[in-house]
Amino acid sequence: MIAHADAAGVTASRIRQTYLDRTGRSAAAFERAERVLAGGNTRQSAFWRPYPLTISKASGCHLWDADDNRYIDLLNNYTALVHGHCYPPIVEAVERQLRNGSCWAASAIEQVSLAEQITTRIPSVDQVRFANSGSEAANLALTIARTVTGRDKVLMARHGYHGSLIEFESGHTNRPWTMTYLADYNDSGDFRQVLAEHGDEIAAVFLEPVLGAGGIIPADRDFLLAVMDATRTAGAVFVLDEVLTFRLSIGGMQGMLDIEPDLTMLGKFIGGGHPVGAVGGRRELMAAFDPDDGKIFHGGTFNGNPLTMAAGAVSVAELTGGRIERMGALAERLRAGLLEAGNSFKLPLTVNHVGSLMNLHFSAGEPTPKAHRGADDMMGLFHLAALNSGVFIAPRGLIALSTVLTEELIDEAIDRCAAAMSDVADECSPTT
Repeated sequence: MIAHADAAGVTASRIRQTYLDRTGRSAAAFERAERVLAGGNTRQSAFWRPYPLTISKASGCHLWDADDNRYIDLLNNYTALVHGHCYPPIVEAVERQLRNGSCWAASAIEQVSLAEQITTRIPSVDQVRFANSGSEAANLALTIARTVTGRDKVLMARHGYHGSLIEFESGHTNRPWTMTYLADYNDSGDFRQVLAEHGDEIAAVFLEPVLGAGGIIPADRDFLLAVMDATRTAGAVFVLDEVLTFRLSIGGMQGMLDIEPDLTMLGKFIGGGHPVGAVGGRRELMAAFDPDDGKIFHGGTFNGNPLTMAAGAVSVAELTGGRIERMGALAERLRAGLLEAGNSFKLPLTVNHVGSLMNLHFSAGEPTPKAHRGADDMMGLFHLAALNSGVFIAPRGLIALSTVLTEELIDEAIDRCAAAMSDVADECSPTT
């Protein structure tokens, strides 16, 4: 059990108190935010108790909060900042574009440059359509599928995540939305059964090649192939969500696994730190956007925004195969160090790991997909302890490395996380 409760029923935690003592300005900022922002925030994944940090600046591998505490950033905005903060080539590209204007209601050559890179890297993508977030990309992919199939419903994995569109909310909330069917991740038989029973209603099957919000759990190749085959047999569209995983190889996870989905969702790092989403696919599917045909009207004031496209083109170009391999090696080093520290303090730590992505789990046995994206008690405690020790990770334990990290910074992060684990072990020792 974790410490003991005070008179108000709130856990009396030394780790929590340390956090309160060192982040007074963030506390004040959150109190101010609660008056004008619903829930005190506009992004649930960037919220935690007792209150989230308010970040004042960032550079390279580091963040500074409002109290000028410095953190090694091991999250990089949930995988979006693959080159860290204020990456000079991206900054230069954005500054150059900004002097020429930030947006207009016409085409920009920058979006063509980014689309050319994407179609070169991903063989299954002939054409691309840009949006402003992964959620918008999911909406766009579903719109394509509904348009070409004449059907309405969706099939996705339990505990999967494809953005905030209501059709996908049941994946991580288990609410029974009438438009969505669910099946177990890595269980092709479960997906086949749903498709056999409801295939004539289903417009698209959405899957992540690595279950991100569910805990960084990779899909078996045979599972993806079987579901893709069953999807096409049912006359539905198979959508692979590579918003998180495009960073894992030059051609994304589909390149590593040698599979070709009908549609691919992209986002995160292809915007170079700016809002972005994209859908790509075979030319015959993307023909639904033909303006002379009018099957899909897709608008958006900031779609293909020149600033985002300029930043994204640099971000994608700078993510070479060598840098991807190096991030993977650093992640292996980090994982080994974290597991050694967890073992030394007798904590039930396991680490799911795919390339530059990993997720910490404080639980015995093999981690399984979680029913929600929040943190359990020990993970929540470690998250605060890690912040107290100067390491920034997600409240649920997600880590996403950047190309600008070094072995020295990884070793420093391991030492700091070990100190945090020591604090957790002290606080979680059985009471007598």
